Amino acid sequence: MIEQLITPVIQTNSATTHSTHEPKSLQLWLVRHGETEWSLSGQHTGKTDLPLTPRGEQQARDIGRLLRGRRFGVVLTSPLLRARETCRPAAYGDNAYVDLNLQEWDYGEYEGRTTAEIQKQRPGWSLWSDGVPSGESIQQVATRGQEVIDRVLAGSSEALLFAHGHILRILACRWLGLPPEDGRLFALATAALTTLGYEHKTRVITRLNGGLLR
Repeated sequence: MIEQLITPVIQTNSATTHSTHEPKSLQLWLVRHGETEWSLSGQHTGKTDLPLTPRGEQQARDIGRLLRGRRFGVVLTSPLLRARETCRPAAYGDNAYVDLNLQEWDYGEYEGRTTAEIQKQRPGWSLWSDGVPSGESIQQVATRGQEVIDRVLAGSSEALLFAHGHILRILACRWLGLPPEDGRLFALATAALTTLGYEHKTRVITRLNGGLLR
C-alpha cells in the first residue's frame, strides 16, 4: 500500500552547497514512469493523471526485474497515477510513500500540447528558457527537487524515487549543483533507471538511462 507523506510541498530556498557530513556511499535511484499515451505523442503531461499503456506496464515489471528486490532506506513516489503504476509492478508499492514534491512540472496553459504545437504560436519556444503561462516557474520546480534531496540526505540512506521526466532532470541538476536550465542536457527515457551518487567527494551521475533490453 502506497502511503501519503504527512509533509506538504515546501517552498524554500535550499542551499546547493554539499555538507561535509553527507554519507558518500549514498545513492539516489531515479525511475521515470513507464510509457503513457502522451509520452508516446510528446504531449506535455503535468497534472493530467494518465495511466500506463500495456507496454508501460511491462516496462514497470522490467524495472522490478532490474532492481531484483534491492532494499532502500526510503521509497518515494509522485502522487500521479503513472508513477504509482510504475512503482507497484516493480514490487515497491508496499514500501512506498507519496511525496508531493515529486509531481511533474505544472505546465499551465501548455498542458497536453506538444512542443511543435506551441512553437507554431511562439517560434523558437523552449520550456527550459521560456517557461509556461499560468504554470510553475523552473525555479519552483527546482525548489521541489531540492526538498526531495534534502529529505533523502536527512535519512542518510539510499532512496528509490518514482517520478517524471522533467522533475527528475531538474532534481539531477540540483544534485550536481547545476542551474535547473541545464536539465535540457539530460534526456530520460520512460521506465529507465538513473542513479546519482559520488565519485570520491564529488556528486556525480553514476548511471544514466539504465535498464533491460526491450
